[in-house]
Amino acid sequence: DFDEPYATWKSALFQRLGELVQHQPSRTSAPTPGSTQPQLAASNAEAAPEPEDDRAPVASRERPFLARVVEKRALTATVSSKQTMHFAFDIENSGIAYEAGDACGIVPQNDPALVQELLYSLHFSGQIPVQLAKSQTTLYDALLNHLQITRLNRKMIEAYATIGQCQGLFQLLQPGHESYLEKYTYDRGLIDLIHDYPQVLHDPADLVAMLPRLAPRLYSISSSPLAHRGQIHTTVAVVRYQAHERQRGGVCSTLLADRRNTGDHLPLFIQPNRRFRLPREADAPVIMIGPGTGIAPFRAFLHERRALGSTGQNWLFFGERSAATDFLYREELEAMLRDQHLTRLDLAFSRDQQHKVYVQDRMMEQATALWSWLQNGASLYVCGDAARMAKDVDTALHTIAQQQGGLSDDGAREYVGRLREQSRYHRDVY
Repeated sequence: DFDEPYATWKSALFQRLGELVQHQPSRTSAPTPGSTQPQLAASNAEAAPEPEDDRAPVASRERPFLARVVEKRALTATVSSKQTMHFAFDIENSGIAYEAGDACGIVPQNDPALVQELLYSLHFSGQIPVQLAKSQTTLYDALLNHLQITRLNRKMIEAYATIGQCQGLFQLLQPGHESYLEKYTYDRGLIDLIHDYPQVLHDPADLVAMLPRLAPRLYSISSSPLAHRGQIHTTVAVVRYQAHERQRGGVCSTLLADRRNTGDHLPLFIQPNRRFRLPREADAPVIMIGPGTGIAPFRAFLHERRALGSTGQNWLFFGERSAATDFLYREELEAMLRDQHLTRLDLAFSRDQQHKVYVQDRMMEQATALWSWLQNGASLYVCGDAARMAKDVDTALHTIAQQQGGLSDDGAREYVGRLREQSRYHRDVY
């Protein structure tokens, strides 16, 4: 919810800077050699409105493009313990431009069944008018399209406890009880709070005021703008789980999987990721480490390098639970391996043997070759889980530098640091 306060702060900042420029011309009229001069309006530095034209607006977080779903297919087998899906969106004539490595932001919608359950539990009519920021809508529309209802946070608990004088919630908010509060909020949503502490909310305005805005969900783009013209592809792991005797799911992933089909439209925009780009050199070797849906940007990279005619070698480490049920994009990757566009493919299917094997284990098994690639100028990319995988991969990289390069702990840290400084070690983790 930082967009509005940031815009207000920025407007005030530029107005003040403009006043300083206006009243101190001697300090700004003649910059010294080698210095840079800020370009500020002299009298009114408030952001000027963009000139209107007849072109289609470029999609943004504030003004997304309504894109049609043109492909929806499962990447995992029906018997898999996970569900991962591939989606393609039509962006032809939208004015949207993206690069391999960028993310796609999708503006989600809450589950209508959950919204109806909330209204029923609160004895509120969905047609009650409510105020959202600078616009008015119905309570049903606010809960469906604009407000976060599936997660709890401290501010929501504080507001709810204050309205209802809920002593149990006040206890969770006490200093030193942070672990208890985190445990309560971790896998509960608004409906749980209402059931645990009923008859608290009597004014729909109080409900709207305590709920944060429903945030867009970002997915790494798995397509190349050169190879998949007029489309954006995403690779989505569908989140489903049970907690507190209730089936739950990810807001956006279940929307895509259960409530949207080909031909339907979804609002989306591009979130650039300028720190996750392919090397400029066509002959540069690339090492990509992306288990699970972390494969998404590397599918984009591989298609992009083929479309560009890049001659650099490509090495992919991919991991999942089982090869039989969870080998994402198997046909594409195996075809690329056969025609040698994919130079090497190392796989880690954790549950296909008695002891679990992960991508970092495959890295250590191929330590000599991996070190040789790095010495020959390869760039290394990591995408996926930040909590464990990315840390384990980073540890493996440091260990390889020590063992293969004969470096000390400090030397390995310096080496990995230089890879980052040279833009040869990139991470897109979440």
